[in-house]
Amino acid sequence: MAPNTNELQAISTAWQIAIQEILRMVIRDMYHGAGEAAFSAHIKRIEEAAVDSIQTDLRLRATSEWTEMLVKERASNFVTTLLTSFTYDRA
Repeated sequence: MAPNTNELQAISTAWQIAIQEILRMVIRDMYHGAGEAAFSAHIKRIEEAAVDSIQTDLRLRATSEWTEMLVKERASNFVTTLLTSFTYDRA
């Protein structure tokens, strides 16, 4: 039996939260030491590179052009939302 819509939404949300927290810790640990300006520059560079990679390199097999475009758009938006939510922790 296929999972219902609420279960799929809960799984998707849980996955997004888990990835966000893992990335937050990794990025904080990697880039915190150089100061806030360097941290912000690294985040922006990662965001731009990830969005560019999604838009130019992502190829979805057995999908229509419309589906591929929609997935790329949503993935790009997710990257931007995720990375712009990271703030420099002065602690």
